Amino acid sequence: MANTSLTALVSAFARAYHAEHYETAIFKDSLAKQVMTEQEYDAISSNMCRAIQFFQPDFSGSQQDALRYVVNNQLSPSPLGRAAFTERALQQAAVLGARQYLILAAGYDTFAYRQPTWAEQLHIFEIDHPDTAADKQSRISRLQWDAPANLQLIAADFNDSSWTQKLLANSYYSASTRSFASLLGISYYLTKEAFRELLTALAHIMPAGSSIVFDYPDELTFTPQAGSRAQKQVMMAASAGEPMQASYAYLELESVLEQAGWLIYEHLTPAEITDQLFQHYNQSNPQHPITAFDNVNYCLAVKR
Repeated sequence: MANTSLTALVSAFARAYHAEHYETAIFKDSLAKQVMTEQEYDAISSNMCRAIQFFQPDFSGSQQDALRYVVNNQLSPSPLGRAAFTERALQQAAVLGARQYLILAAGYDTFAYRQPTWAEQLHIFEIDHPDTAADKQSRISRLQWDAPANLQLIAADFNDSSWTQKLLANSYYSASTRSFASLLGISYYLTKEAFRELLTALAHIMPAGSSIVFDYPDELTFTPQAGSRAQKQVMMAASAGEPMQASYAYLELESVLEQAGWLIYEHLTPAEITDQLFQHYNQSNPQHPITAFDNVNYCLAVKR
């Protein structure tokens, strides 16, 4: 599993835990737990229980209480919120004519295997690092899941500019067909120049009217003014060998997008994410509320 993403596996764990424990969910990924082995699920559970003193030094309660606290406060908010935001925007894009869905850094995303009927008209392209892509496919093979007819797999490294050529070489992909791309969990781990190049590359292979969705850390993320959860997330990423590289002020991000050919269509701050995407869950689970992650915003942009 060299070069496979630990953060992607923890994100899958967070989605799996939420789907298993809450009937009314922020986002329900019914397949996430199956993609993991029991040993992986249990190991992450144990590690997070042991980490409770790092996340909440004055915590008192059972191991299950500790795990729930860590998952709900630290692990789940971003994977759940950004997935809910993305699939809401994707459905609307499909209604408006998008026919291709690019999942960049797909990790252990399960959309292609639990796709709703409205997605059957889409060609889905999962694009990820060759090592992570190979690991995911070994998991799919173990589960004996049939590959959906509308799914294409592209193994590529975004640090290598030739990734677009690999996509364009796929006979199912058309650069003239309106498309939707998700870039979840990517902006944190690329330098500003690399992220700018990625946005520009996407604009070159997607026609006008196409859209992209991504989450990004705000300009306070690497400062003492960041929320406690954000500060700890930066430390966790570094300790996992995947250090965060960049953060953005809104006006800076707007400028980067405009230079690459994109215009912001929808933008949510943490307070807006909690209000719009978490409200139904919180009303149904008042004893275990979840709030959007500190210093992380969501953006939907459209190509001019």
